[in-house]
Amino acid sequence: MFQIVRKFVFSDASCAGVDNGKRYDDLFEKLDTNKDGKVDICELRQGLKAMGLGFGEGAAQKIVSAGDSDDDGELDISEFSQYLRDHEKKMMLTFKSLDKNNDGRIDVSEIRQSLSKLGVKLSEEHAQKILSSIDADGTMTVDWNEWRAHFLLNPATNIEEIIRFWKKSSVLDIGDSLSIPDEFTEDEKKTGMWWRQLMAGAMAGAVSRTGTAPLDRMKVFMQVHSSKTNKISISSGFKQMVKEGGVRSLWRGNGVNVLKIAPESAIKFWAYEQYKKLIASEGGTVKPHERFMAGSLAGATAQTIIYPMEVMKTRLTLGKTGQYSGMLNCGKKILQREGVKAFYKGYIPNILGIIPYAGIDLAVYESLKNFWLTRYATDSPNPGILVLLACGTISSTCGQLASYPLALIRTRMQAQGDFVWD
Repeated sequence: MFQIVRKFVFSDASCAGVDNGKRYDDLFEKLDTNKDGKVDICELRQGLKAMGLGFGEGAAQKIVSAGDSDDDGELDISEFSQYLRDHEKKMMLTFKSLDKNNDGRIDVSEIRQSLSKLGVKLSEEHAQKILSSIDADGTMTVDWNEWRAHFLLNPATNIEEIIRFWKKSSVLDIGDSLSIPDEFTEDEKKTGMWWRQLMAGAMAGAVSRTGTAPLDRMKVFMQVHSSKTNKISISSGFKQMVKEGGVRSLWRGNGVNVLKIAPESAIKFWAYEQYKKLIASEGGTVKPHERFMAGSLAGATAQTIIYPMEVMKTRLTLGKTGQYSGMLNCGKKILQREGVKAFYKGYIPNILGIIPYAGIDLAVYESLKNFWLTRYATDSPNPGILVLLACGTISSTCGQLASYPLALIRTRMQAQGDFVWD
């Protein structure tokens, strides 16, 4: 995977007389595909991809941001070389922190020992897979040259960020579930990268929710109006909705559904950081079960604050044409006719539903992922996007099935109001 990096940067790296500048120049020339003397984010991203370095979508941005001293959005050869020199120093400190016996090599026991101190439980099998992904000479130990070759173009700067990288490679069983908020490095928090990532996620969520809005409205419609005496099929439900309000009515309620994404994500992120501080063990280390607990509490906090929007979304989704002129009008009518308590109808089953969903989602996801790693993983500890997507889809489906009765109760309670469909 890292043969190109080794060829251009670390060939004969153990020889004392090799000039770092020459190696940096060779790598820069490889990345500078348009030969304009600068490497931009696009070139760096393509270069990382061509080298097989799966460091995530934000890796190129982080490297450019860290090395761009003149703020022109690109790296010239001097900026690129300075970044690599500075980054190597940080990587050396991290390497030494893992090399407990100071023999110049990192083995399986040292990886497990170091991660254990940070609250990460790691099996010997998983530690071996991490080591084999870095080990170039097959000795099952990693020396400085191998470590440098592996992490030179990885923007991780300390052991915590490296653990996060390994976690995203789906090796570590650290108790994270899909419902736990994103974690950001201190550098991402200081530079403002965290809110840009949250906004990007919100925009992606808006697009996906808009695309699936007709199906979501169909689900709510069937949850509320379908019964033994009033059986509604998907086709008949769509026909009834289109007949009542036209094709545009299929997206009724989507506005508030999209609008609540950004505040919910921001509240969840903020609450997660606060709960981690409160729950963390001595020394500030957050253990797996504490991280899961903080994530669950953060999700409950976000749901509590934005829940009135959930109620309005359900009312707008079920409302007839002309019943509400918009979200504000809907909120005003609910307040006038039913009072403040109406905005929290169905709140208890909604919160209770988080428990089986999150627990089953986490258990199934980790079980499927670990089964694949144990049964099929060979050279790489990264299952790949298709495997992770399959694991996520199956685990989410199982979680939905377990919590669906509570979701049905919640929706029917939310719908109790001042209208009834014929």
